[in-house]
Amino acid sequence: MIVSTTNDIAGYKVVRHLGVVRGITVRSRSVVGNFVGGLQSVFGGKLSVYVTLAETARQEAFDHMVEHAGQGGANAIIGMRYDANEIMDGITEVLAYGTAVFVEPV
Repeated sequence: MIVSTTNDIAGYKVVRHLGVVRGITVRSRSVVGNFVGGLQSVFGGKLSVYVTLAETARQEAFDHMVEHAGQGGANAIIGMRYDANEIMDGITEVLAYGTAVFVEPV
């Protein structure tokens, strides 16, 4: 699956638009994660526990989006974006979305 944040893919032409696809995950911070993150914030610098959580959530949403596109017969996704919203304190929704297309080499 080719995934691009642009609306075209160099060397390919879009022959069929299949519609919007998305992948959603909802994640929460654990008590241990919050404790470790709190300790890290005291000393400053990179909060690795939260970076890992964010990366895991984005990857999971991305994987769901790719799966959704594949089920619809797409071989590429264009205009891909991420969005995130806090649903409630400590619980965040991460959304990956784009346009599923079928492309062919030029």
